[in-house]
Amino acid sequence: MPNWTDAQLDAIKARRGTVLVSAAAGSGKTAVLVERVIERLTDLEHPTDADRLLVVTFTKAAAAEMRDRIEKRLLALMKEQPENTRLRRQQLLL
Repeated sequence: MPNWTDAQLDAIKARRGTVLVSAAAGSGKTAVLVERVIERLTDLEHPTDADRLLVVTFTKAAAAEMRDRIEKRLLALMKEQPENTRLRRQQLLL
């Protein structure tokens, strides 16, 4: 796991309302958003299904990159936890 800044952790952990992640190019916005999505999908107390999240990016290429990163993280988690049917469901919903 990367060494997140306090601001990045705030964006990852926020649970109420809408979150806007805005920063300079190369600052880790995509990594923060991917981590936020993964944490929401895998939250043990209040999980959110992948088809219930709205993540907006500036370009189709950025959206495709984010989706690819989320899918790779889900696949890695599924290898670690092959019995976890929730992860499999999230990958299908993605």
